[in-house]
Amino acid sequence: MPETTASTVAFHAEHALLPQGWARDVRIVGHGNTLQEVTPGVPAEEGDIPLSIALPGLGNLHSHAFQRGMAGLTEIGGRSGDSFWSWRELMYRFLAHLQPEAVQAIAEQAYVEMLESGFTRVGEFHYLHHAADGTPYADRAEMAARIAAAAQGSGIGLTLLPVFYAHADFGGAPPNPAQRRLIHDVDGFAELLAGCRQALRGQDDAVLGIAPHSLRAVTGEELAALLPLNTGPVHIHIAEQTREVDACVAWSGLRPVRWLYEHAPVDARWCLVHATHVDADEVQRMLASQAVVGLCPITEANLGDGLFPMPAFAQGGGRFGVGSDSNVLIDAAEELRLLEYGQRLQLRGRNVLAPQEGVSSGRWLFQQALQGAAQALGVGHGLQAGAPADVVELDPQHPALIARDGDAWLDSWVFAARNGAVRSVWRGGRQWVRQGRHLHRDAMAARFAAALQGVLKAAQ
Repeated sequence: MPETTASTVAFHAEHALLPQGWARDVRIVGHGNTLQEVTPGVPAEEGDIPLSIALPGLGNLHSHAFQRGMAGLTEIGGRSGDSFWSWRELMYRFLAHLQPEAVQAIAEQAYVEMLESGFTRVGEFHYLHHAADGTPYADRAEMAARIAAAAQGSGIGLTLLPVFYAHADFGGAPPNPAQRRLIHDVDGFAELLAGCRQALRGQDDAVLGIAPHSLRAVTGEELAALLPLNTGPVHIHIAEQTREVDACVAWSGLRPVRWLYEHAPVDARWCLVHATHVDADEVQRMLASQAVVGLCPITEANLGDGLFPMPAFAQGGGRFGVGSDSNVLIDAAEELRLLEYGQRLQLRGRNVLAPQEGVSSGRWLFQQALQGAAQALGVGHGLQAGAPADVVELDPQHPALIARDGDAWLDSWVFAARNGAVRSVWRGGRQWVRQGRHLHRDAMAARFAAALQGVLKAAQ
């Protein structure tokens, strides 16, 4: 456990980003997992923990933690061209060799890196459920319990999103053998959810949602049966690839997002992950529903997915957050940077997403992603009473942040900094990162190394 474990913690920040803007001399008091008081313009009190530049912790709304173990192992081209679909086959081969202990160790490493980069909560889109031959474990939630243990051990907040996966393609096509570790029917998934609730006991601020994997993997009837099983967030992969869009049109006559809106009660509870290939009508439906779009710029670039039509969505006040998805590279600032840079490359302009002249791109990206991720993960946000006691401190002596002030700190962190700009991280009122390093990095890195060596040896 981290060194500071008191139930009440008080900070005094020279500068803090509050919902209403930057403030000086801010006293922040948290009790347990929740902030109780945030008061600007006051002196420090005895025992307050000094902070320099305080930000609220950012949510990572989409992660497949186990894929951190295969990062960098799929970067080999082929004559016919590589794609998401060929990457997926390599991913299935990797997960075939994962045992519960390895899943926990790999997830711990991913969560350590998330905290070090400024993410304080993760939405774990968790679909690896069964033993290698597809047989359920005696405890159906064995793998989910490993994810919960990794989150608790690393300190990151957890929104657990167990995935329902039943089919290989649209229209209820039977799953293929490589998917056997993922597959449920509705009754079995209900049992899984019960096990997940048990696994999350003891983590007071954990959130349980559900994740129908995609319209390829779930029928309309199954989707309707899943939604009443839980009241938390609902996440779904959708319209990530043009091949997926074409297949959905061939099956139903409708594009994926339009089909979803015509067959499910999509509202602010939902997170549509990727939604890369949508038309103007689908953008308007997403805006009207107040659903969050889950964008994963690093992974979407790595997989060659394409670019979401962000300018039109942003101009309409669309809600979005960012996620590390495949965890090929874990970096909160890089997700925000690449979100903007992808649009700059496409539009051949600069500062293209901030909606008004004179608005800081870094601050706009950060605050919008903060709000969107919090909605999608089922928690509050911001440095304000009632929000999570999650505080990230930037280092004003980092080369990219020297002689900056206010929004320029965020612009420089997002667009000009690399490792080391995040100095400390407090999650749930406890310190987990000091001087840029997770307090348990060495022990967790050793477990990760041992687990990964075993998995890759078995995969040879």
